[in-house]
Amino acid sequence: MQADHDLQPHDARRQTLQAVALLRRAAQPDQRHLGWAVLWLVLAALLEVLGPIMGKALIDQHLLPHRLDWPRMAALLAGVLLTGWVASGLRYLQLVRLSGLAMRSVRRLREQVYGHVLRLPMAFFDRAITGQLVSRVTNDTEAVKTLYVQVLFVMLDSSIVLIGTVCAMAWLDWHLMSIVLALLPAVLAIIWLYQRWSAPAVTRARALRSDINGHLAESIGGMSVLQASNAEARFAARFRTTNERHYEARMAELRANAWLLRPALDLLNIVLLASVIFAFGQRQMTATEVGVLYAFISYIARVIEPLIQITMQFSQLQQSVVASARVAALLDEASAPEHAAHDKAAHNKVAHGAAAHDNAAQGKATQDEAAHDLGARAPTTAQRPARRLHDANAPAVALRHIGFAYVPGQPVLHDLSLEIGQGDFVGIVGHTGSGKSTLLSLLLRYYPVQQGAITILGAPLESIANAEFRAEVGLVPQEPFLLAASARENIAMGRDLSDAQVEAAARAAHAHDFIMALEHGYDTALGEGGSRLSVGQKQLIAIARALAGQPRILLLDEATSHIDSQTEQIVQTALDELRGRVTIIAIAHRLSTIREADRIVVLNHGRIAESGPHAQLMQVDGGLYQRLYQLQQLAA
Repeated sequence: MQADHDLQPHDARRQTLQAVALLRRAAQPDQRHLGWAVLWLVLAALLEVLGPIMGKALIDQHLLPHRLDWPRMAALLAGVLLTGWVASGLRYLQLVRLSGLAMRSVRRLREQVYGHVLRLPMAFFDRAITGQLVSRVTNDTEAVKTLYVQVLFVMLDSSIVLIGTVCAMAWLDWHLMSIVLALLPAVLAIIWLYQRWSAPAVTRARALRSDINGHLAESIGGMSVLQASNAEARFAARFRTTNERHYEARMAELRANAWLLRPALDLLNIVLLASVIFAFGQRQMTATEVGVLYAFISYIARVIEPLIQITMQFSQLQQSVVASARVAALLDEASAPEHAAHDKAAHNKVAHGAAAHDNAAQGKATQDEAAHDLGARAPTTAQRPARRLHDANAPAVALRHIGFAYVPGQPVLHDLSLEIGQGDFVGIVGHTGSGKSTLLSLLLRYYPVQQGAITILGAPLESIANAEFRAEVGLVPQEPFLLAASARENIAMGRDLSDAQVEAAARAAHAHDFIMALEHGYDTALGEGGSRLSVGQKQLIAIARALAGQPRILLLDEATSHIDSQTEQIVQTALDELRGRVTIIAIAHRLSTIREADRIVVLNHGRIAESGPHAQLMQVDGGLYQRLYQLQQLAA
């Protein structure tokens, strides 16, 4: 994702269309509430229109002729009060109704946006800025609520009152009504000028707010490095510059508000009153004309006030339209190919996130059974999602003539072919930039294969359902990601695993002993990012999490690069116990981790330079693996 400045639709019409489409889609389940709200608002407008008409009747039929029919006069006065009170009550009830609709729609929208973010391809996150994404999921979706309230209540109500009032004025005196209508183009001009003036400033302000969030997230996340580098002043200056630009954008928006909203409409109100009074002054006044004048002055207030309400909302409305366009742009980002079927099935529905359900409905097993079964056999359908039958003789992973480039014309992998048998332990090594991480990303479907083909257990990679793929393939990342939750929750990761299955996975990863040494065992809260654990303990938790899904293929992305030698020995012991039962593919920087691998594949500039077991590769004089190993031995 580019910086938010580049993502804003600069065409105001396009922004409006995106906002309207988003509103309609999110509010679709509440269409019945919207219909009833419109009906009751029309009734409220009709009641409000009746007030001046009854006031005119009181003046024309009783006050001016001095016909003091007290019961009828009391009835007219009561009618004015009652219609106003009932109209206000109806508006309040519809405000409550539409506010509830707005909150429900925003809840659905926020869940949909979050679910969509969970299904975006990794290529998107290569360009994304975390703070900006958080701003879209939180701030921008909250701004959509304002759009609902403004559009669905204030503008809807004001428009209905305006139409009803103009109709009543036409019924009383269409000549005077034409004076009012003649000034309406001035209001449209004010709205057009405001939109032209404020839209760029509002767009810029929201983009800069995302930048501010991005700076904060980046600084807090890297605070230790920031302070160690004595970079506080530089980062504060960068933040101050962004904040100043945000202030200038907001001031430009406020200047538009000050010139074009309330002052201009107050002037219009004065002009309208003066025009109507002048028109009355040009005709011969009769007793009935006084009532018409009263009704028209009352109606002018009812005409101007909705216009003021509509135009005064344009400040918030403009911000909400921009925010909605930003949310719509995020929703328009294409999901990862493996999630395409999910998105099609869930079109216009709230996405609850597939990650929490990938390995649901796991069966119960005893601790001993789970420990025995971990990696030893394919799980039953009660334990995990159903799997297609694979050819038992097919390789676990097969890569055929793979080519890949992040930037067209700059390939990272070149015609790479490799077969890994089921149960094999294969290490992949190479210098920085040799293509190891890219190869792993392709195996994990983070990026689509551009040339060649990859099969997993005999099935084309792109044809495997996402739940099935994630159940078959486990990952231990270089940087272990831990939730601010208990050890049990970090291993289960939202899957419906029994306590026995969690404990079996921890035992297989040799994490059980240190977990039990914590004050509450598996229920001990580990702190944000696992702050209560050492780096090695975090990695063992990550290994236990991967094994808890009982994968048949386990990928390790330099899983021992940041841990001490003692923990590395524990990891090697865990891997040795899995050999023959689980296919292990280990990307390794520390070569001692994969020394005992069945085969070591050496990459060099995106090509396989050498392949074989450790002893064989060490016999290649001047070989790339031999040099890498000797350099590490010297460094040690």
